[in-house]
Amino acid sequence: MSRHTNYRIGGPADFFVEVRTADEVLQVMTVLVKASEPYFILGGGSNLLVSDAGYRGAVVQLALRGISIEGGQVRAEAGAPTGLLAKSSVEAGLTGLEWAIGIPGTVGGAVRGNAGSFGSEIKDTIESVEVLVITDGKVSRETWPAAKCEFGYRDSLLKRLDPAPIVLAATFALEPGDKEKSKARMAEIMAKRKAHQPLSLSSAGCVFKNIDLKGDEDLSKLKRDADIPEQFLAKKRIPSGWLIEQAGLKGAAVGQAKISDEHGNFCVNIGSATASDVVALVSLVKTKIRDAYGLELEEEIQYLGF
Repeated sequence: MSRHTNYRIGGPADFFVEVRTADEVLQVMTVLVKASEPYFILGGGSNLLVSDAGYRGAVVQLALRGISIEGGQVRAEAGAPTGLLAKSSVEAGLTGLEWAIGIPGTVGGAVRGNAGSFGSEIKDTIESVEVLVITDGKVSRETWPAAKCEFGYRDSLLKRLDPAPIVLAATFALEPGDKEKSKARMAEIMAKRKAHQPLSLSSAGCVFKNIDLKGDEDLSKLKRDADIPEQFLAKKRIPSGWLIEQAGLKGAAVGQAKISDEHGNFCVNIGSATASDVVALVSLVKTKIRDAYGLELEEEIQYLGF
């Protein structure tokens, strides 16, 4: 699995299947469900840490990569790269997805986890989602309106249900835009990413979700122990990377896994890191933040095979 994740970490899966059409997904899932075979649905592998021991089951990679545009509607299949979705919409003279230019991974994972950046989220423009639903051992296709997905911060009903629906495609409703302005905005976003993120090293992007302050107690303790910028206080959301930096954890390492010197919320593979190295480093950071600020960090990355 190290060949299929951005971390370049992970042992073997029992089976690896690449599916390129919705019909293939239906066929493969029908076989797996009937056989009661454990499975994991893989997109781009950008947000995933696989155990050193691998995964005892079937990994099904969604390689459905089509993007079609009609008027202001953009339909993207689950395996389409999120950055390509942003570029394609801008080239069609549409606006609303420029922010997604630097989001790693695929549309399916972005929809499932309500990916977001620079103040925008997938839910802002999504109209409907085509899914494969598994109920009582039967596999069927459905189209859900955005409201049914119950999108939240890095969350959706698509993540919470068990068994989870499999995203096949999503349709976005966009507005006409100025192509040159949109291209300039994407260039600006990429420049910021290159300046502040360790893009040259293997990572799974941001490890932790940002912290929503739920009450005055959280806020008062933070005010006492850290000098919080006003924009964070106004939003009642603290970037985890900023908090990790305040705790002096930039550069902390376990084995070949290291907290980036450029961005506190990136754990990077600086050579031959193991999954155990990453897990130990994540645990260290969570413990330090809890001890220093009384706050619990929650992982944004997914774990497989642990």
